[in-house]
Amino acid sequence: MDIESVKAVYFSPTRTTKAVIEGIVRGLDPVSVEVFDITRPDARIQPLRASENELLIVGVPVYRGRVPALLSGWLHAISARDTPAVCVVVYGNRIYDDALLELSDILTGCGCRPIAGAACIGEHSFSSDEMPIAEGRPDAVDLRHIEAFGRKIREKLSAIPSADRIGILTLPGCRPYRGDPQIVAEDFIAVSDACTQCGICAEVCPVGAIDPEDATLTDAGVCITCSACIKSCPEQARSIKPGRVKDMSLRLYALCRERKEPEFFL
Repeated sequence: MDIESVKAVYFSPTRTTKAVIEGIVRGLDPVSVEVFDITRPDARIQPLRASENELLIVGVPVYRGRVPALLSGWLHAISARDTPAVCVVVYGNRIYDDALLELSDILTGCGCRPIAGAACIGEHSFSSDEMPIAEGRPDAVDLRHIEAFGRKIREKLSAIPSADRIGILTLPGCRPYRGDPQIVAEDFIAVSDACTQCGICAEVCPVGAIDPEDATLTDAGVCITCSACIKSCPEQARSIKPGRVKDMSLRLYALCRERKEPEFFL
């Protein structure tokens, strides 16, 4: 197939999914690439359109084994026409359950033809210096594999005469999907006196949960526990307070120490 350009889409509050998608694009080495960072709310207003002469790459983090619920409306609104697509999910070294299959189903329903899929590991959103969970991932080893995956996608595309010749991509997972993608409201962020009200946390929040006029105020009913504000704070003034999320991070730290490797499907 002759692919005129690549459209690379990612939702990446802590920049791990962004790193994975950028690695795939480097491996593909396309003539033209258009990037759609849909992390911020204002980037999820206009629907995406793609044609059969483009390759669409979509990357999302895994939330409770599923595609994040807040992305459902935007993803389902994608308008495609026999567009070859690469489905990518990024998880924090625990499990990705049905997220990859769910993403593939969503894109298929929008008119895409999934040609490849990947489940990669990124540093968990609850990871900290005290309790590292998949710390620093994707790392250099991951990125070598991810770039090689990009090259294999390019080879597969070159061997297919047209989009209607793309076969069914077999991916792990179950239908109906397990788990609930909705985030349970949790007031879990502590803000110390080190906060300077710089506003960076409000800027990086993917759901606008932090008051830009008073960074100590976070709307727990809107927050998706992505920890982007914690990881972006230059003063390290934000942390996970004792409670359910802290207990969960302790369990993950204890149970998810064995390194998992990326999985690729072509």
